[in-house]
Amino acid sequence: QVQLVESGGGLVQPGGSLRLSCAGSRMTFSIYDMEWYRQAPGKQRDLVATITSGDSTNYADSVKGRFNISRDNAKKLVYLQMNSLKPEDTAVYYCHAKFRTHTYWGQGTQVTVTS
Repeated sequence: QVQLVESGGGLVQPGGSLRLSCAGSRMTFSIYDMEWYRQAPGKQRDLVATITSGDSTNYADSVKGRFNISRDNAKKLVYLQMNSLKPEDTAVYYCHAKFRTHTYWGQGTQVTVTS
């Protein structure tokens, strides 16, 4: 069974940075498109960033220029570097893997941006 485990969340002040990691296991990691989603309390889960198996990236408008997604296929890791964090970035961040009809979710990691 494919497993995705996120880490790196925490409490940070506005303007600060965090780097999230997502470790994949029991999967051919390189063939998957990898994504980060986030869900704030009482809101829907939204797509934040995507990196395809071919290393193309895409970002939500709200994070463009502040967040960067990358991957290390050898280590089966995907990262989300988050800079210039704002209170509205507060959410649970989820890692998502997809390949054709196969999709998998991690358990999420909490990011809280507050002064």
